[in-house]
Amino acid sequence: MIRDTATLMATMLALATATAPVAAQGAPIGDDAAACTSGTGSAIRVNVTGLKDRTGRLKLELYPANEEDFLKDDRDLVKEGKFFRRIWAQTPASGDVALCIKAPAPGRYALLFTHDRDGKNKFNFWRDGAGFVSTAKLGRSRPKLEQAELTVGRGVTSVTIRTQYLRGLSGFAPYTG
Repeated sequence: MIRDTATLMATMLALATATAPVAAQGAPIGDDAAACTSGTGSAIRVNVTGLKDRTGRLKLELYPANEEDFLKDDRDLVKEGKFFRRIWAQTPASGDVALCIKAPAPGRYALLFTHDRDGKNKFNFWRDGAGFVSTAKLGRSRPKLEQAELTVGRGVTSVTIRTQYLRGLSGFAPYTG
């Protein structure tokens, strides 16, 4: 029981501060949105920042966290009996963007985010955006596994991905407007 007004106010402020970021981020979207709100299983909530515009679709792909399988064709992964998961969502017209993707169990994975601006389901190097959990600039080379790796626990693991787009000769970097 809270005995004085100052303790009550401090407790209420702590609770409001603890829940405000989740409320500000909005409800997750995408094929697996319920996995981030159901409280069962392992899932990743991806808070996306830095979108260049609100066109096309958003995609998350979850790979095994090893060099051999990272960014490998999903048909090959499935044929070899390895885990792979992809979810899609329409880019919302406004507001914060949060996506959710289910993981089969707690463990290490590699996560890729893409902004498919033309909606053609094929990465357009000149137009589309990409992002990983690492804040490092992607540059011009193939992304490294270390940029995409994350550990998923029981329940929902939250990460933020800042979208990067081609920025001239230096390669991919965050969009600055």
